[in-house]
Amino acid sequence: MPAPTILLIGTGRAAFHLGHALRRASVHVVGVVGRDAARTASLASRLGTVPIAPGADLPKADLVLLAVRDDAIGEVSERLPLSSAVVVHTSGAQPLDGVARHPQHGVLWPVQTLSEGDPMDLGQVPLVIDANNEQARTVIQGIAQRISARVLELAHEQRQRVHLAAVLASNFPVFLVREAQRLLDEQGLPTDLLAPLWSATAANVLSKGPDEALTGPARRGDDKTVQRHLDLLR
Repeated sequence: MPAPTILLIGTGRAAFHLGHALRRASVHVVGVVGRDAARTASLASRLGTVPIAPGADLPKADLVLLAVRDDAIGEVSERLPLSSAVVVHTSGAQPLDGVARHPQHGVLWPVQTLSEGDPMDLGQVPLVIDANNEQARTVIQGIAQRISARVLELAHEQRQRVHLAAVLASNFPVFLVREAQRLLDEQGLPTDLLAPLWSATAANVLSKGPDEALTGPARRGDDKTVQRHLDLLR
């Protein structure tokens, strides 16, 4: 079977990390489409492909990957010509509706925080997929399995729950660490005092589970200490 081909639309973090993962998996990226000419050219160069401006003629591909923000999925999808390509978005929170005008469509969502920096190894990162029919499913699954050893097919209702859980496990703790650092900063204290605690807590949660990893006054039932904390927060 010939190697699949991908047209990548977007130049943000998802496009960056998925683009590099596709290249490592020997999936040919036929082009990168982006509004910002400099960012598009930079990402295309790193992926060994060509930059494409919005509105230009698009090369043929087996799959068109919309690595754009959630609110832009429908708009970008509407601008794409109908073809035999499978059109997929990369959002865990959005249904298939945004790409449903295309005969073959679906979802390819990495359950991972995607930050600036070096390309991330997605080899063990769960990739959640969905598709509107068997033909699209075969294409999406084949590409996902080239990228990661952990591929799950989940319908929208389940994807929404996974996305919610991911936000609670990732974004919410990050916000709390920022607030904790703010409290230290207000007292003129170095915010890196929390770094060993944060690292050890994360490691314990993964190795022991959250119930066993919980420590401090809440675990011990030290109500007076908890009340003092609440008073300080006020």
